[in-house]
Amino acid sequence: MAYINVKRDVTDQFYRYKMPLLIAKVEGKGNGIKTVIVNMVDVAKALCRPPSYTCKYFGCELGAQTQMAGGRYIVNGAHEGTKLQELLDGFIRRFVLCSECDNPETDLIVQAGKGRIVQTCKACGHTGLVDMRHKLTTFILKNPVGPGGTIVEENGKSGGKKGGKKARAGKGKGGKESTQSPNHDQQPQQEEGFEGPPTMNGGSEEEEEWSVDTSEAAVKQRMENLSSQATNLALTSDLEKSSQDRVNMLFDFVKSLKDGSGGAEGLVSQKQKIKVEAERLDVVDKAAGVLAELLFDVNILQQIKDYRSLFLVFIVENRKAQKYLLGVFEMLVGEKEQLKAKVPHILKAFYDHDIVEEEALLEWADKVPKKKKELAKEIREKAAPLLNWLRTAEEESSSEDEDDDVEVEYSSKATGDSIMTAESQPAEVEEGEAGPDFDIDAI
Repeated sequence: MAYINVKRDVTDQFYRYKMPLLIAKVEGKGNGIKTVIVNMVDVAKALCRPPSYTCKYFGCELGAQTQMAGGRYIVNGAHEGTKLQELLDGFIRRFVLCSECDNPETDLIVQAGKGRIVQTCKACGHTGLVDMRHKLTTFILKNPVGPGGTIVEENGKSGGKKGGKKARAGKGKGGKESTQSPNHDQQPQQEEGFEGPPTMNGGSEEEEEWSVDTSEAAVKQRMENLSSQATNLALTSDLEKSSQDRVNMLFDFVKSLKDGSGGAEGLVSQKQKIKVEAERLDVVDKAAGVLAELLFDVNILQQIKDYRSLFLVFIVENRKAQKYLLGVFEMLVGEKEQLKAKVPHILKAFYDHDIVEEEALLEWADKVPKKKKELAKEIREKAAPLLNWLRTAEEESSSEDEDDDVEVEYSSKATGDSIMTAESQPAEVEEGEAGPDFDIDAI
């Protein structure tokens, strides 16, 4: 999952407040079309706000109805993820960032009795009212309790059994509580049974301790926590790098595994590690190409068999990954002249071992890249026998489906004998062309 800065105009690489990139999915048709915000809960959690607030904000800004039930957050109508992300910036500016220091470590205090919402900042201590002119404030006043940094006050008094730190500090000498009425500068506790608002580092104000455990075990634990936080920060910063940099990082990771496991054979047993790293770097579509660069050489036909299970982790039902793999295959053929004569054999091996699907092969053949155009044309010319066989098989299968009224189970991967026999060769192919003289079993 990709992460971005909470305040997106910040370019500081050490900015530590991150949130997941919002993911939107359009469902339905016509009047029933709607946009599901797939990771609304994760985004809201990163902002320390209830997901219902962010979803309702979208509805207010777009003039659309919202649905929030069963863990699904839906905005009626078709809306692009980029548009919703821009609207989320407005929510963050109005209801998350401190108006004094622009820090997102804030809580909302809902004073329903007074009809106002107070925002307090734990970073600079600033307290002030949010803009009550926005329509969302009406929703918040009516729905004040929820997960996230929201505290509820009823009639100006804190709703919990215990007061906050400032309430305790208001006690006079002799243990008697001050009779001064609480104002909006005081931070009250929430309703009983509602968890305290999480701060950006995971705790709540009630849990703060001013003493420090200096025992050896406590020091060791703090060092481990610090190391873990530094690691998480490094992992998050990796996603801010360019796609090519992340691909290079995956290449180095796989290469180190290959060197450490005694060769390429050891990689097969570590395919899950490679998959996890590819997902972390958000380069799953390009992982098969990275493996091809590291594993394939002039013995590619045997290597396809040996590493089939490793490639399948990344290319099953992933057309984009298959096309990227074919692109790397072209580069390999360009570097190793002896592989040009084996082009149809290599492609058929990809096909037979389910590494590349028929549709991906045909799409690859029809699209010649602009870079190294001459080499690409030459490779496709050498692959023509296999490509013609695939196209012919597809045409014959379509014709048979149209002629037969009986419903049959069909597999597009038929054997060579059943497709290119003497009787099934297309009549329109003229003598001397590659079609009639090509025996698919010879590949």
